[in-house]
This record gives sequence, structure tokens and C-alpha cells, in this order.
Amino acid sequence: MARTRAPDHETQRDQILELAAAKFAQTSYPSTSMSDLAAASGTSKARLYHYYESKEAILFDLLDRYTKRLMLIIAEVEGASQRRRLDERETFAELVRAFLAEYETSHSRHVALLNDVKYLVDAQREIILNRQRDVVAAFTRQLARAYPGRVTPENQTALTMMVFGMINWTFTWLKPGGRMAYRDFAEQAIAVIDHGLQGA
Repeated sequence: MARTRAPDHETQRDQILELAAAKFAQTSYPSTSMSDLAAASGTSKARLYHYYESKEAILFDLLDRYTKRLMLIIAEVEGASQRRRLDERETFAELVRAFLAEYETSHSRHVALLNDVKYLVDAQREIILNRQRDVVAAFTRQLARAYPGRVTPENQTALTMMVFGMINWTFTWLKPGGRMAYRDFAEQAIAVIDHGLQGA
């Protein structure tokens, strides 16, 4: 007979993922062992294996959940913008705000997404990479709608990557509780994009 899951099974998995993401960001994924993760979680390695069969399974679940969360944010922004009847430019600004709000609380997950996808097995890596491509495509579509006079098929990839270049690496210098809040940086980024793309 199959073993039943405890009521707090998913809560425990969430906590393991949170601690694992922090550990991977701190010491790197290759340098982190299941023993290290068990110690960081305050549990035994045997108990950790009750929740995840391997370090690779932890990494995939971490990235799978995080990229699904990013896709959900896109859907939420698009839905809210339609309900509020925002124009395309303001919808794009809302997308930037929403991603930076997520990044503020997902530093270590974001580091794993940027650095550790290459350690997944082929099939899992392709799932995450495809979802990353979907995120980029959604930003590209909304950027083109927001600035139709400036964004063309020839430059849309470069402009989208410029946007991600501004927001994706904030974890390296923009710290929660620091001199500039994430919400304030979001407005700065939006202003740079808007004033840079609305002319000409």
C-alpha cells in the first residue's frame, strides 16, 4: 500500500526549496551536496530524501515552480490591465513593476535560474528553457505594442534584451532595505525605457 503524505508535505517541500535556493546561491549548485542541504534544512539526509530523491530533483522543482510563477505574473498583469483598461504602454510598465516586485523576494531563485539551468538533464532543461523563451516572447510582444513606432522585427530582440539587462541583474547590487527600494528602481527603469523609446 502506498504511503500517505503528511498534511504539511507541500509546506515542507516549499521550505526545502527556499533553503536550497539560498544554499545554491551562496556556495554554487555543484558545490552543494544533499548533506549540505539537509544541514541547511535542519534535518537528516534520510528525511530530505523523503521529500526529494536527489539534488537534481530539488533544482528542477525549484526552477519549474519559479518559471511557472513568472508566467503566472505575465497572465495576471495582462488580465488586470484589461480589466482596468490600461493602454499598452502602461501595461508594459505594470509588467516591469510586477517582475521587479517578484525579484525583490526571489533573489536566490533568480540566481539559480540564471546560473544553474545547465545542470539539469536534457528533458528538464528544455522545459525550463522553453518557459524562459515564453517569458521573453511575452515581454517582446508587449514592448512592441507599447512602442509600435520604435520596435520593429529587426530590433525587437535587442530592445527586449536591453530591458532584461536592466532588470534581471538587480540581485547583484539592489538589496532589499537598501538605499533604493525595488519599487523606486522599477519607476526609474520604466522612465528610461519610456523616454528612450517614445522619441524619434
